[in-house]
Amino acid sequence: MKLIPSAHELISNMGVFFQTNKSKRSYLNEEPLRAELFSSDQMERFGKVLAGTHKLNTKPALDHLLKRLAENEILLNEVRRLLTDSIKRKYQITPAGEWLLDNFYLIEEHIRNAKRHFPKNYSEDLPQLLNGASTGLPRIYDIVLEIISHSDGKIDIEILSGFVKAYQTVTNLKLGELWAIPIMLRLALIENIRRVSARIATDKVDKNLADYWADEMIKTAENDPKNLILIIADMARSNPPIVSAFVSELTRQLRG
Repeated sequence: MKLIPSAHELISNMGVFFQTNKSKRSYLNEEPLRAELFSSDQMERFGKVLAGTHKLNTKPALDHLLKRLAENEILLNEVRRLLTDSIKRKYQITPAGEWLLDNFYLIEEHIRNAKRHFPKNYSEDLPQLLNGASTGLPRIYDIVLEIISHSDGKIDIEILSGFVKAYQTVTNLKLGELWAIPIMLRLALIENIRRVSARIATDKVDKNLADYWADEMIKTAENDPKNLILIIADMARSNPPIVSAFVSELTRQLRG
């Protein structure tokens, strides 16, 4: 169904990244890097366990990380555009969205530094994983992802050092991997911010859409109540996302 012009404009301005496109769903729905929080002792024990599970790929490696960084940069810019547009339309944004806008200049700086300090094809020379969620990615990148996941993104140098030392009591890392830890941390933190931002964006799209339909219903109920059922039918035919963000925002607006 073709939406009435104002609704169609609203959805178009949200950008293709945040529409319910199946080809984008897995990328947008990736969970933030968050797992059970570990103490320093637990991190060291986990380092040994992780080393025992890693298996390396002996085939030539591909450089996926710079491509991923470019994709993350594009999506982060789309999120900023969406949030800025929402503010212009007088929609509320969450504290997380406000934080993202306030600190976006820092994110851009880290992306620039990552591009500058990570030579093209460098990761192809790093040992790649044969198994697990990070199959095909550098082993040291997976190590950094695990550290971030189990520390809630708060990097402590002593814990990081203890984790790496514990890992190497089982399997030695190459010198190039140790050198790459700072840049891998930057890439992984940008990845995590992108994952959190995608969640912010998809929720914002759903809430903006709920705000639109609630406003249409309220105006019609006040000015032309006999046509309220037509507005509800229009909303139903538009196939809105029946997710918690949309439903809760629509309910909140209608309750006043």
